[in-house]
Amino acid sequence: MATTSKNILFITILLLIMFLTNIKANDNSTIPKFSSLLIFGDSTVDTGNNNYIPTLLKANRLPYGKDFPGHTPTGRFSNGKLVPDIIATLLGIKDSVPAFLDPNVSDQDIVTGVSFASAGTGFDDLTAHISNVISISGQIDMFNDYIVRLTRILGEDKAKKNIAESLVIISAATNDFSIDYYDIPIRRLLFSVSGYQDFLLSKLQDLIEKIYELGCRNIMVAGLPPVGCLPIQMTAKFRIPIRTCLEEQNSDARAYNEKLGKLLPEIQAKLNGSKVLYADIYKPLNKLIQDPKKYGFVETTKGCCGTGLLEVSFLCNVQTPLCANASQYVFFDSIHPSEATYKFITQSLIQDLLPKLIGGP
Repeated sequence: MATTSKNILFITILLLIMFLTNIKANDNSTIPKFSSLLIFGDSTVDTGNNNYIPTLLKANRLPYGKDFPGHTPTGRFSNGKLVPDIIATLLGIKDSVPAFLDPNVSDQDIVTGVSFASAGTGFDDLTAHISNVISISGQIDMFNDYIVRLTRILGEDKAKKNIAESLVIISAATNDFSIDYYDIPIRRLLFSVSGYQDFLLSKLQDLIEKIYELGCRNIMVAGLPPVGCLPIQMTAKFRIPIRTCLEEQNSDARAYNEKLGKLLPEIQAKLNGSKVLYADIYKPLNKLIQDPKKYGFVETTKGCCGTGLLEVSFLCNVQTPLCANASQYVFFDSIHPSEATYKFITQSLIQDLLPKLIGGP
């Protein structure tokens, strides 16, 4: 059953690639064709920036990256590729998206896009401060540095065109809730959950408006996952040995996503020439958690690394025992999805967003 489901997933992705190729062959005006990918957010899209800053939140050691090309830990919090890498491949841009802070990033990498994301961050600056990582405002500073280098490579006019034709992916807010509101409830002293959702969404809107001013026009914003189903959240609430999702946290995530889905079209309407899309990651991840065997998965309540209850970052290392097959686990460590899960999520995003991207930037 697991092998069959994985084959079905592979065939579906292959058909999507063929579909995109066929569109390109018949009508270049209708393919969602982007010059580059530009990534902002947290560990779900950090491809290695935390390797180059003084923080404990790093994934630069095995077993992270064990299934990445070359079996090399790159700083990605998974056993393999992340959603931006998979999307870059499907859109024919490149095989993976490098971290901007990587000193080996080439001029071609700059032209085709990089990630500014930092594991442990959030839209709330307090989240980044607690984790000693790069805040969203810091990521905007990095983007400004990126523009300087891109302009040096392409010239001012071509650089502006390149940015306008890029696809921006934003993924954050999970850490804001899990760290600042639930586990270390600093923000709960100041905000109701609805008030904190609104606070974060105002920060997100600031980010979108700032990168729009810097030339970005095509922006995809990920919502929250089912936060209460993250293994570490279940552990924090002593869901041992009976592992069940925390419905209150999931309900909060759904409420946030509903607000986000309503906000983004309003932002798009205010920003002339923009396309601001909501990327639903809650539904595909929840599908896997609720009916894993249907999709070839076995374990949903703990990660592949160690006990799967707490291990993340430096606690997931070469001495930590691993599961036999990471592709059967929804989560690789106690927080982050496995590459197989990221592929499933990307499949869902492509199916949902492709019709909205047709016509190109």
